[in-house]
Amino acid sequence: MDCWSLFILLFYVCFNWIAAQDGELRWTYSGLVGQSQWSEHFPDCAGSSQSPVDVVTSLTKYDPSLTPMTPLGYSQHNHQPFTLLNSGHTVMVSLPGWMGLGGLPWLFSAVQLHLHWGSGGPSHGGSEHTIDGLSSEAELHIVHYNSELFPNVSAAMRQKNGLAVLGILIEAGDETNPGFNNIIRYLSRVRHAEQEDLIPGFDISSLLPKDLSRYYRYNGSLTTPPCYQEVIWTVFYEKVKISKAQLFKLETILYSSKVEEMDRMLLQDNYRNTQPLNKRVIYKSFSTEPGKELSSGEVTAIVIGVICGCVGVAVIIRFIIKTIRSTSSWDLLHSQRTAPTPRENDVGKSKSKKQDMDVKSRPETTEEVVLSPETEP
Repeated sequence: MDCWSLFILLFYVCFNWIAAQDGELRWTYSGLVGQSQWSEHFPDCAGSSQSPVDVVTSLTKYDPSLTPMTPLGYSQHNHQPFTLLNSGHTVMVSLPGWMGLGGLPWLFSAVQLHLHWGSGGPSHGGSEHTIDGLSSEAELHIVHYNSELFPNVSAAMRQKNGLAVLGILIEAGDETNPGFNNIIRYLSRVRHAEQEDLIPGFDISSLLPKDLSRYYRYNGSLTTPPCYQEVIWTVFYEKVKISKAQLFKLETILYSSKVEEMDRMLLQDNYRNTQPLNKRVIYKSFSTEPGKELSSGEVTAIVIGVICGCVGVAVIIRFIIKTIRSTSSWDLLHSQRTAPTPRENDVGKSKSKKQDMDVKSRPETTEEVVLSPETEP
């Protein structure tokens, strides 16, 4: 290594050290200050309750006290614009404080939402949370702070139960998702890091899955530095879909570098690897095992099968009852039939036979003999 290269390396190390002291360390997902180095600069990133995690469904525990999540004010945007920001790590939409989240022990106010994605299109990963080891193409996070206990998000993120984050897994499909188009169509306005712009307000609930009652719940952390471990995580069971074109635009249009930097770097693979669960328990709000969930087509087929089965059983029962009734009626009629009236010839024949029988039944007699007195002894 020549003196110039050594000077550059020392300068870079000193720069990072000074930036870390000022709290402005420019961390990345890979490189010198990548995921494996986060804990060296941000101690909480080495904690025992880190996020994201792999949700092993067979190890989750049903908790009947988990009620459906209730978005508050998500659709009442009042046409106020939102701020869209490229932070260099993700694309972020700032949310007004009057939006909130119900279904938790405290009231949580909205702060912002952001996305995580990969670089290889469909079936190549990009989500932070995984289900039974399988990742999705992207993931949406909606961040809230405990406004019932803390005055702002800065104070809340360092306190227990200070933050609540909704995790929505995203899959790529064929149809365009109108809700996500409210963000993706404006990405070209913030292509470089630290660029921001106003976008029209829209219904945030259009980004959520339809079923808000089924989800996984666990205690974890922020998935980016400083990795504070004060987050109540809610990862929905139902996934949402965006089109492959929308996913491609998300993966290829943004840069993690600033506009003045000559070396442009695409903003891709901005997801953290799953972290050890350690002794934490992941709870679920539903009792049916996800692997046994039935599709709407399967449910329809089962319903039709049950109906056909019931009709078949009814036909068989009716046939059996009809057969029993027919047999019983024949036996009854047979038992009630009167003896047939004999014809006259038959009556005469019967009488003749009777007389013959009477004659035959009499003993044979000899001719009567009249004895004279002489013949007496």
